[in-house]
Amino acid sequence: MLTAHRAVVTRTRAHTSARTLFSSAYKAKQRLVILGSGWGGYEILRAIDKKRWNVIIVSPSNYFNFTPLLASCSVGTLEFRAAVEPVRRYTPDVVSYTAWCDSIDFKHKKLVCMPSTPPAHFDWTEHPTGGSDINESASTVSGSTEKFQLTYDKLVIAVGAYNQTFNVPGVKEHAHFLKDIKDARAIRTRILECFEQANQPTITDADRRKLLNFCIVGGGPTGVEFAAELHDFLHSDLARHYPALARMAKINLYDVAPVILGGFDTGLQEYATSKFKREGIRLLTQHHVERVEAGRMFVTEEGEVNFGLLVWSTGLAPNPLIQSITEAKKDERTKRSLVTNGNLNVLMKDTNAPDPDVFAIGDAALIQDEPLPATAQVANQQAKYLTRRLNRLVRSGRVDEAPFKFQNMGSLAYVGDWEAIFDRTKVERGPKGKETGRLAWLLWRSAYFTKTLSVRNKILVPMYWFLNWIFGRDLSRF
Repeated sequence: MLTAHRAVVTRTRAHTSARTLFSSAYKAKQRLVILGSGWGGYEILRAIDKKRWNVIIVSPSNYFNFTPLLASCSVGTLEFRAAVEPVRRYTPDVVSYTAWCDSIDFKHKKLVCMPSTPPAHFDWTEHPTGGSDINESASTVSGSTEKFQLTYDKLVIAVGAYNQTFNVPGVKEHAHFLKDIKDARAIRTRILECFEQANQPTITDADRRKLLNFCIVGGGPTGVEFAAELHDFLHSDLARHYPALARMAKINLYDVAPVILGGFDTGLQEYATSKFKREGIRLLTQHHVERVEAGRMFVTEEGEVNFGLLVWSTGLAPNPLIQSITEAKKDERTKRSLVTNGNLNVLMKDTNAPDPDVFAIGDAALIQDEPLPATAQVANQQAKYLTRRLNRLVRSGRVDEAPFKFQNMGSLAYVGDWEAIFDRTKVERGPKGKETGRLAWLLWRSAYFTKTLSVRNKILVPMYWFLNWIFGRDLSRF
């Protein structure tokens, strides 16, 4: 008996020793922590040398949103899975935590994180034999929502930004945003819900027009593309299945600026404006929303406006993590971005010196004296630049000091009915120019198709485009 016990202890010690050696070898690699799984964070996750870095990603979502396709998903042109890439595609080589980072201790290189998953509740009763019986009294076990800490050797802050509401009362409660695949699902459900409600025999025509009044606030690319996709949806599938109701539906696009698509060439702005007017989309520029209530908003220039769906797309607000940081320099104008040097290292407030171990990219960052647009294109290029530096550092110990240089590849926007606009008037390399109509639409679709990251989505995206062209969009609400 004693011999057997000693054998068990010996095996246990051997097992423990092996496990400790494995853990020690794992920790020998430098720890790279990535905050965020957007255009910046996901690109680094995808391309970083995972054999040489101990990579940890912390993000409230366990997927990457391919944001240019969200407007198509919101009306059923594409299915939702075609616009996301899973973070756990790279596990177990990468440790992934579905959590928010609440605070950063730059001095001690520590992060405080909070799980973004809801606590689990289980009702169960144990018998002495291990069985259970529903007639016995139950006890509840709650999942942990306690904060946890992480340490880092190198840190990449790529948390992005939130939706800007300009503190207009009621927007967060009664409007829809379009920055996440969950937003696209909610919008698609609401559009179909409006038509099903308006189709009820007890509804008056006046109430039907209120339900079928679709409002969009924000005349940037997101608002314009959603208006175009919604117009296509109304005048194809919905007009075929709800002919009387589709004639009552209206699309209104509001913006405080005098023109839509402010970052585009003037000629392209005029083209999009004239096309929207021909298609019956009301462009209400230089209009200001005072407040939003359930089913209605109050506009300074119009008064009360009833709506069935309100989509809000007016810019970016600071991420709470960026707001909580006091040690680093921030952009004085917007307060939503950490200031970095040309190598994307965060500048500290007291010394104005870059932190060699902390980087910031995307919408959460601003290069000092070099303002760049808050676009996916910028975040993606910054991530590729930073990945090259980090991989070179871990492989050779040397770092290229050449600063980041943004290469503008042009801008695209869909304007409906298989037409788009393509602006290359501000590019530094390659041919300059602009394009409209079907050719621009082909460029728009080919660009988004080639940028989808996985082979799976390179198959799914054109497949759904083809299927919906042949059979129409699915109008099921579930």
